[in-house]
Amino acid sequence: MGIIEAIILGIIQGLTEFLPVSSSGHLELAKFILCNDSVAKESLMFTVVLHFATALSTLVIFRKEVAKILKGLCQFSWNDETKFSLKIIISMVPTVIIGLLFEEQLEYFFSGQILLVGVMLILTAVLLVLADRTKTTCVSTSYTSALIIGIAQTIAVLPGISRSGATISTSVLLKIDRSQAARFSFLMVVPLIIGKIFKDVLEGDLVFDSTEVIPMFVGFIAAFLAGVVACKWMLAIVKRSKLYYFSIYCAVIGIIAIVYSLLY
Repeated sequence: MGIIEAIILGIIQGLTEFLPVSSSGHLELAKFILCNDSVAKESLMFTVVLHFATALSTLVIFRKEVAKILKGLCQFSWNDETKFSLKIIISMVPTVIIGLLFEEQLEYFFSGQILLVGVMLILTAVLLVLADRTKTTCVSTSYTSALIIGIAQTIAVLPGISRSGATISTSVLLKIDRSQAARFSFLMVVPLIIGKIFKDVLEGDLVFDSTEVIPMFVGFIAAFLAGVVACKWMLAIVKRSKLYYFSIYCAVIGIIAIVYSLLY
């Protein structure tokens, strides 16, 4: 993989991990345009590096909240931090179950399924429109809503369904405060990313190629910096209820992908 490709894929991963436009869908489209499927097959390590970069950018943005949560957990009491952590765990359950039971089946969706990506992008656009039209958002995240949001995150494993878009939209439709919705959405994915990295390491799926060191480093930096910018931007966008801009973008890209897949 070349340096330019690594930068492009890194920026795409960093931006689309937080912006509600589907990072997996855009990576599939980028690989198709670049005629390069190495991210999915030959270089799982590169994919892991990009995801670790976005997880790290999340921790940097929410470093105060994460420190507060860890401090609260160390008190070993039933405090707000412990309750929040339990909600995060509950939200992870659906994705962990589906990921472990249907890992091989899910890989099929990441093999150039451009039509699927297009349809799912349009579905993401619909979710964003519905969320943007929801005005009353003042409810706190409950254990039940955490599970529902977790189910939305599980559905978002399909390329084209935005994880942040699905989880934030679901939260807003549940009347959860927009700021809380964005915070919960971004923090809930960090344990999953770290867990997936450990799983790949333990199973020996990661193959280190010394010739890919520079592209991986460059891709990591690009994904991290883009992630920091996108995370801050998305927090402001959710508060201002401006998700419909991204719904238009997803709909346009989705239609283009569908038309192209049907014609070629």
